[in-house]
Amino acid sequence: MAALSVADSTISSFLATGNACGGFTPQKKNVKLMRFCDGEFMGKKLMTKTHGGLKTRLSQSRNVCMSIATNVPTNFAGETKLRNLELERRDPRTVVAVILGGGAGTRLFPLTKRRAKPAVPIAGAYRLIDVPMSNCINSGINKVYILTQFNSASLNRHLARAYNFGNGNFGDGYVEVLAATQTPGEAGKSWFQGTADAVRQFHWLFEDARSREIEDVIILSGDHLYRMDYMDFIQNHRESGADISISCLPMDDSRASDFGLMKIDSTGRVLSFTEKPKGEELKAMVVDTTVLGLSKEEAEKKPYIASMGVYVFKKEILLNLLRWRYPTANDFGSEIIPASAKEYFVKAYLFNDYWEDIGTIKSFFEANLALTAHPPSFSFYDAAKPMYTSRRNLPPTKIDNSRIIDSIVSHGSFLNNALIEHSVVGIRSRINSNTHLKDTVMLGADYYEMDAEVASLLAEGRVPIGIGENTKISNCIIDKNARIGKNVVIANSEGIQEAQRPTEGFYIKSGITVILKNSTITDGLVI
Repeated sequence: MAALSVADSTISSFLATGNACGGFTPQKKNVKLMRFCDGEFMGKKLMTKTHGGLKTRLSQSRNVCMSIATNVPTNFAGETKLRNLELERRDPRTVVAVILGGGAGTRLFPLTKRRAKPAVPIAGAYRLIDVPMSNCINSGINKVYILTQFNSASLNRHLARAYNFGNGNFGDGYVEVLAATQTPGEAGKSWFQGTADAVRQFHWLFEDARSREIEDVIILSGDHLYRMDYMDFIQNHRESGADISISCLPMDDSRASDFGLMKIDSTGRVLSFTEKPKGEELKAMVVDTTVLGLSKEEAEKKPYIASMGVYVFKKEILLNLLRWRYPTANDFGSEIIPASAKEYFVKAYLFNDYWEDIGTIKSFFEANLALTAHPPSFSFYDAAKPMYTSRRNLPPTKIDNSRIIDSIVSHGSFLNNALIEHSVVGIRSRINSNTHLKDTVMLGADYYEMDAEVASLLAEGRVPIGIGENTKISNCIIDKNARIGKNVVIANSEGIQEAQRPTEGFYIKSGITVILKNSTITDGLVI
């Protein structure tokens, strides 16, 4: 299945409407609908009053919206009002998405040596940023900011090619990259200090003219793998009346301490939030997850509720928290959310489906290979909710006398007399005669070397891009444009867990050999 690009005319017209989830327009001539808002200034310091020690926001700062139907029968007017209210709750034009580009990506190093985390390739033909971007498009959200700071060149290039911001394909929407920058004044000299600080430094964007209709802000991460309709999440947030909603997963004991965990009451309201608890603190976070809809059996296996790092804020609440309530807090997960749970209505939203944090070399490796399962836990093959990426216009893969078992081979590749087992082969890969790949993630290449170039390199005793003859590779990640020679063995037969050999073109992380981007592995080398 070829990777899709939002340059596709169908998607362009879909987005150009600015109302992908639909809008209600009455067909009766005697119906006139008008919408009124109280014109509240967003982000102003919200006044609070105390009731028994609990701070509550004054009701006067609530935003009021309503629809009025005139000259229609009473029953029709009631139905119209209900339908219009329902559509307002799902109106993606009133939502802006903020995708966080992540930090330095040290746990994904060396894949992040020259690229940001969201730019790391996945599934042979995509990049991690394509996941939240595609979820936004499929949810009808066409206003997107992407905050970047580290190694953002390749990410910026991919976004420009794939999502065509600035050419009108997003209708009244936009996709804009917001790079960390310095501004006048002492406070403006610092770079992003965390997720919350990154949003704070661009808070003024939520108050300009084109954000006047924005009611909610959804905060997303650029390094997760999942498929989600964000408007379902946002509608739940609006119907509950929550100030902040947190998308969460039921979690078992084995992984619970790796996440931020929540305690909730019988209505799903978050009572407390603890970031990565351990020991007795972890045991104290056990909750009855049947409250969120799990069966009794599943609730016993997964007694914790873990944050996905996906949040929805009312716009005025977000601005108030960042500018007035917690002006020095730098992180959402460890600072803003735990503190807000004590003062605001914070609600948990259950997402009981596939989700993976691609934050380490091991999780990246396992998530890629899991795509080859029958059936896979997560599939890119969903015609109704496809994953989009850059349009490359590559030819089909050419396979000559090769055997492929439980693997994914991306387009534009050449396989000649090779055996590929339980592996992912990326775009433009070249695998030569009598080569055996097993449990390998090959990210492919950014460009082709033509036959004349390959012949010239071989004649000079050099190594062309791809994998040479008689080479055996297992339990390995091969980054882009790697040159692996003839008669090479990459197996880590000694079971080494950690090693750094950058001068030789590889690292070993968590027992997985990682061949560096643009590196050369000489003929006959054994790793």
